[in-house]
Amino acid sequence: MATLFEDYAGRIPQVNKALKEYGFAEGEEGLQAARKLCQDKGFDPYMVCQETQQICFEDAKWAYVLGSAIAIKEAEKTGDKTASTAAANIGKGLQAFCLPGSVADDRKVGLGHGNLGA
Repeated sequence: MATLFEDYAGRIPQVNKALKEYGFAEGEEGLQAARKLCQDKGFDPYMVCQETQQICFEDAKWAYVLGSAIAIKEAEKTGDKTASTAAANIGKGLQAFCLPGSVADDRKVGLGHGNLGA
């Protein structure tokens, strides 16, 4: 499990917090459940990321899985299925994968990417 993505130990506390907030189990189990939620909706963000940028890191693939699952959960809760809202919610998953204390975390790069997409 510690090799699911790069710097697992550094990233997993924030990832687990996001997983829990959206009703998923922690760790690999939660990420696999998030991926299955997306697959059940007809797409696989892990594979979309892989096919779009074949040299991307594993953490990027899982960040998009988490972000997409968050977007689905939020759309189900609020009824807002607009692309801009989905993009902003995807950014929450991206932010969860930023290493605590890093420049990306401090500057909220994940949220920024989501908002840019929005």
